[in-house]
Amino acid sequence: MALFVWLLTLHPAAAGRVYAAYGGVYVATAIFWLWAIDGLRPTLWDLVGAIVAIVGMGIIMFAPRHA
Repeated sequence: MALFVWLLTLHPAAAGRVYAAYGGVYVATAIFWLWAIDGLRPTLWDLVGAIVAIVGMGIIMFAPRHA
């Protein structure tokens, strides 16, 4: 985790967006892990939450920027 945080500092203008992308992917991967590795089928609410996280990440990452 410390290495990841350090890497964020290398691009300070987009560090928050990079962290948002990491968070969205982390949530989706955790739900996939629940199903594929732990053998527990995700509930509808698990899937909805993962989709919300990915959509939120997309909004942050790809929103138009005014320079």
